[in-house]
Amino acid sequence: MKRTLILLSLVMLVAALWRPGVVLAQGAAGAPPISQPLVTEGIFAVNLANALGLSSSSDPVEAENALAKVRVAPQNGWIGDYPMTPDLVGEVRQAVEDAVTDGDLTLSRDDALRRFDTATGNVDLAVQAYAGTVTETEAPTPQSCANYPNPANISSAYSSDGPPVVTYYCPPQDYYYQYDYVPYPFYWGSFWFPGYFILNDFHRHVRYHGHHVLISNHYNDLRRHRMYRVDPVDRFHGRSFSGIGAWRNQRGFISTGRPHSPERIFNAPRTGSVAPGRNGGTGIYRGSGAVGGGAGALSRGAGGVVIRTPRSGGSTGSAGGGRVGGFHGGATGGAVRSGAGSGFRGGAGGGAATRGGAGGGFQGGGFRGGGGMRR
Repeated sequence: MKRTLILLSLVMLVAALWRPGVVLAQGAAGAPPISQPLVTEGIFAVNLANALGLSSSSDPVEAENALAKVRVAPQNGWIGDYPMTPDLVGEVRQAVEDAVTDGDLTLSRDDALRRFDTATGNVDLAVQAYAGTVTETEAPTPQSCANYPNPANISSAYSSDGPPVVTYYCPPQDYYYQYDYVPYPFYWGSFWFPGYFILNDFHRHVRYHGHHVLISNHYNDLRRHRMYRVDPVDRFHGRSFSGIGAWRNQRGFISTGRPHSPERIFNAPRTGSVAPGRNGGTGIYRGSGAVGGGAGALSRGAGGVVIRTPRSGGSTGSAGGGRVGGFHGGATGGAVRSGAGSGFRGGAGGGAATRGGAGGGFQGGGFRGGGGMRR
C-alpha cells in the first residue's frame, strides 16, 4: 500500500511538472514562470500600507489613500485594477525611499525598504530594479525572438492557458501583435531582463487567495462618459490624463495629479457605462471593478508632487543586422554583457549591449536566454 502511494505521488508530481502553465521558462531554480503572478495595484497597496504601518484596512481605496498622503504611489497615480508590473514596483519603491528622505515616512530607509520587500514578497513579486544607467532598447521583433527561450514550450503554455497578461519572455509569433513591450530593465531574483511584455488590451477575472479579482487596463471616465484603454507604454513614460488616481480640486475638476502635465488621453476612447458614486454622488470609477466616491482615488498627494523613477538598468543598444544579444547583469550597478549563446542571439553584427561575452545568458533544461544570471 505504501509503495502504491509513493508511485501515485511520483506520477502526480511528473504530471504537474509537465503542465505548461507551471513550466519555468528558463528551466532553472528561481526563474520566473511564463506568466508573471498577477496582483492588482489595489491589492499591493493594501499589503504595502499594512507593512509600513499606515493602515490596517483591507480596502484598496483606503490603503491607496493612506499611501498617497505620504506621497507613496506610482508616478501617475494608483489605478486599482491595473496589474503591478516591474516598472510600477520600481516606481513605488523609489517613492518609499523619497518619502523617508522628505520626512513623510517616520522610518529609517533600511526599515522602510525591508517592509517594502516584505510587501512584494507577500504577493510573489520578486522584482528589483537594475541599479545602473540605462538607455531604452528597441522592442524585440518576432524574428529576434525565434529561439527565446524555447518556442515549443512557450507556445504550449499559450495554447493551454491563454496568453499571459504580463510575461518576461517573447510571445510566440502568432500572439506577438497582442503585446506591447516596455523597456524597463529589472531583476527577478538572480535573472536579469531588459524589459517585459504586456497585453495591449486586457480585462480578466482571476483568482487571488480564493477571491475573484478583476485585472484590467480599461478605465471608465464618468466625467466624459467614455471608456479608455490605459496604454502600458504611455503609462511607463509617465503619461496621465484627467480622472486617473487624482484628487478632485475645489472646482470639481479631476486633475492629472502631475503639475503642468497635459490631460492626455492614453488611447482612442470607447463608449462605456456610467456608474453612480457612493451616497448618490458622482464617483471616480477605479478601473473597471469598483466605484470610489467623495475624494476618490489619490495621486501623489495633495501637493501634486510626482516622484519620478530614473529609468535604471544596463545599456543594451541594438543588434547590428542580427538578433538582440542575450544579457548578463553584473554586480549591482555593473555592466551588462551580451552573450554569444544566450536568449536573444547576436547576429552577424554582434550582440547588442555594452560588452561582448562568450558565456551568454542562462542555458539549461531545453530553455535558453531570458535575461541571464546575475554575476
